[in-house]
Amino acid sequence: MPKQNSAARRTSIAGLLTATSLVLALSSCASYDVTAPADARAEAPAADVKAKDARLAAAGDDAKHQNGAKSGRKTASARGDEVDCRKAKCVALTFDAGPSENTNHLLDILKREKVHATFFMLGKNHIEKRPAEVKRIDAEGHELANHTWSHQILTDIKPETAWREISRVQDAVRKITGKSPRLMRPPQGRTDKDVSKISKELGVAQVLWSVTAKDYETNDSALITKRVLEQTERDGIILLHDIYRGTVPAVPGILKELKKRGYTVVTVSQLLSPAKPEPGMVYRP
Repeated sequence: MPKQNSAARRTSIAGLLTATSLVLALSSCASYDVTAPADARAEAPAADVKAKDARLAAAGDDAKHQNGAKSGRKTASARGDEVDCRKAKCVALTFDAGPSENTNHLLDILKREKVHATFFMLGKNHIEKRPAEVKRIDAEGHELANHTWSHQILTDIKPETAWREISRVQDAVRKITGKSPRLMRPPQGRTDKDVSKISKELGVAQVLWSVTAKDYETNDSALITKRVLEQTERDGIILLHDIYRGTVPAVPGILKELKKRGYTVVTVSQLLSPAKPEPGMVYRP
């Protein structure tokens, strides 16, 4: 009788191990790669680190030269192109779902404040109707990014439809600016292994966020400002929408307070540097 109990116990344990292995295997199949901006910087290839350090050194030398010569030409460091978020207290500023009728006003504010942002743009009724704003976003040094063509939830549609949602924006932006976005924000931040595979094939990294003002539910600029400032921490990514009436008026106050708190406001790619956005990867603070 004890031998039978022992055999039954071994069979039970074996069954549990088999079931556990199956669960792990299924979990592995459903997974996708995720990393944080700070981790991406820390894991950047040595060649990229050396290249960034060389650019920073060159920008510093250029700044010294220009200060001595009193030239009016802006240096890379003066434009903020070579911010080093390994040392600076950085936060990325991003805007979703434009361009819109508010975008030019937003760009005026960012230009005045000498700040660059990342614009995750929609195709339908936005990029296709406002190519001039897309050109201006690019011309003024902001980062062009993809928010799909019609804001369909990528995990709820067929892979071939998801492919078109992303690729149509890539094509439209390239036609207007000659550049293809390297970043994509999935609507509602919803992604999975299929979306990650498509993103990798189309050459875009996926970018989520750590700060949301939920400006889609209020036009109260003071409340939007309060929500952003309460949530912002170093290496964060701020999500706002330039399509809503209360958002753009909140931006000057947000920038003023962030600078007062010692933050350097950057694009997503600047936040990741010296790492380069990896297609398919999900970046989440």
